[in-house]
Amino acid sequence: MDYVYGPGRNHLFVPGPVNIPEPVLRAMNRNNEDYRSPAVPAMTKILLEDVKKIFKTTTGTSFMIPTTGTGAWESALTNTLSPGDRIVSFLIGQFSLLWIDQQQRLNFKVDVVESEWGQGANLDILASKLAEDTAHTIKAICIVHNETATGVTNNLAQVRRILDEYRHPALFLVDGVSSICALDFRMDEWGVDVALTGSQKALSLPTGIGIVCASPKALEASKTAKSVRVFFDWNDYLKFYKLGTYWPYTPSIQLLYGLRTALDLIFEEGLDNVIARHSRLGKATRLAVEAWGLKNCTQSEEWFSDTVTAVLVPPYIDSTEIVRRAWKRYNLSLGLGLNKIAGKVFRIGHLGNLNELQLLGCLAGVEMVLRDVGYPVKLGSGVAAASAYFQNNTPLIPSRI
Repeated sequence: MDYVYGPGRNHLFVPGPVNIPEPVLRAMNRNNEDYRSPAVPAMTKILLEDVKKIFKTTTGTSFMIPTTGTGAWESALTNTLSPGDRIVSFLIGQFSLLWIDQQQRLNFKVDVVESEWGQGANLDILASKLAEDTAHTIKAICIVHNETATGVTNNLAQVRRILDEYRHPALFLVDGVSSICALDFRMDEWGVDVALTGSQKALSLPTGIGIVCASPKALEASKTAKSVRVFFDWNDYLKFYKLGTYWPYTPSIQLLYGLRTALDLIFEEGLDNVIARHSRLGKATRLAVEAWGLKNCTQSEEWFSDTVTAVLVPPYIDSTEIVRRAWKRYNLSLGLGLNKIAGKVFRIGHLGNLNELQLLGCLAGVEMVLRDVGYPVKLGSGVAAASAYFQNNTPLIPSRI
């Protein structure tokens, strides 16, 4: 028996990896296959088209890479840019910080636009940089759509408007790891050149597939980009696409079958319904936090995330103890505060294959933990606020109408 066993189910409410639905688990419970047989390429061809739907693109080219979001980051950068290229990147939390670190280690010249953690990207500075850059030395704009560390969602449509206003040709690269398939994302409409996500987030799969979608403009840029790339080289994939075998190296057969089922579940619910469900979960969580008398780490409503809520705790409480106690006593997994906000926040992830009643169980657990660590929350207050919202706003399950 596993030494961390606890009775019942672990209540997984970190912002990824997330709960895996039973149909996906069953789909992955299979033996290995020869990925060069006719069956796997046939499935892959359809998957490559279907994953484009979650990005809302008809013109993009998709790549399913056996990697994590970090590998997808590297793929996006090295296929479109050359060492020394100037890029603008926004530092708003731990994951944007890590992407910037990667950009710098890949020898790009990075203009870092830093905001206080809890705020969104400073797009006024972006506008001023683009206005000054009449020679078009800026080659790319890199932005994290949803900063998981602080629960901040950036306005991508506004980034596109600024680029268009100054008629700037910079590539628009977006980390959608914790947003794609949960938040409103429109690759074609917003003129995103490279978007990426990871299988362990809103797709509700195990970690292991980095999904990248590239616009025609990005593919054209890849023809002249001089960054060294091997494992992440799009050209290798494109060669095998033309051959009809699709894989330049061995994929995870089990994950591909899981992805097929995960997409089927999303399409059955309807992508817009999935996004609306995440909106309800995010709103209910914020109402619960307010009822507890606590504050959201995100400093303005315009940046509220519907996939994760970072909750600030009073100075006399160490948020790390909240996370530790939740796991030890209630089999509830919450997200830690990271880097600058370590010990100051705990995070409630509410993304993926998750429903209203599951979230209410999490909120009840958080209330008990808050009492355990000495915060005088009224038991049931957050659950009541969330329940009232759900009761008035939850529609019938689409597939059961």
